[in-house]
Amino acid sequence: MDPVEPSQGWGVLHLFYRVDRARADNDLGREGKRVLDAIESLVADGHQALLFAVLGHKADLGVMALGPDLARLQAFQREFAHAPLSLVDSYVSLTELSEYTSTEDDERARLETEQGLVGAAQEASLAAWRERMAHYQEQRLHPQLPLKRAICFYPMSKRREPSANWYTLPFDARKRLMAGHARVGRTYAGRVLQLITGSTGLDDWEWGVTLLADDPVALKEIVYEMRFDPVSAEYAEFGPFVVGLVAEPADALARVGM
Repeated sequence: MDPVEPSQGWGVLHLFYRVDRARADNDLGREGKRVLDAIESLVADGHQALLFAVLGHKADLGVMALGPDLARLQAFQREFAHAPLSLVDSYVSLTELSEYTSTEDDERARLETEQGLVGAAQEASLAAWRERMAHYQEQRLHPQLPLKRAICFYPMSKRREPSANWYTLPFDARKRLMAGHARVGRTYAGRVLQLITGSTGLDDWEWGVTLLADDPVALKEIVYEMRFDPVSAEYAEFGPFVVGLVAEPADALARVGM
């Protein structure tokens, strides 16, 4: 199968399954081995997969798979179809850079107005800023996901109501609002890894939000605090939330009885 590679970023699949015990042929261990083989093959092809046991009724097993080739991700999904797993929900998105990310001109102006830096001192600060931004952009487009203990996923879109239409706001206003939103998120650095992936034109919502943390309380706190930010309070619509316990693939399968 010919690869299908986005010109920027990676493909991301969130897949949610129920264990179909009627199809298990009384040998869930063997079927679990088939799933592990599919994951090992995907990783060998330069992709990533996180498995998690879902809390609540929405699914038993969650899979987050991402990497450069959409065709390879689709083949991976097809391999899972041979296991005793019934797909109950899914989400398709791409990693992306935010259009509201600060530019070098923005940073230059900030250094002048907030720190009074000009000349050589400004250039030294800009050089450090460029290095940080290169790392940030690489992590947004080609993230390496850590094995945290808990995961939260939800889709979201921006409102289009007459009194709160995100898409009728001027770009500068949207950028200013998103800068405030990002400041809230940065206070959770080290506690919560946030991956925002774009799905406009690819799925029913506009973005998928994946949060990873060792402490489930941090997941609750970041979402709660961001609800008070105007970007969420006035302009955001949220889809269903799915929460799970992340583990090594074999351990995650064991948690769901495979």
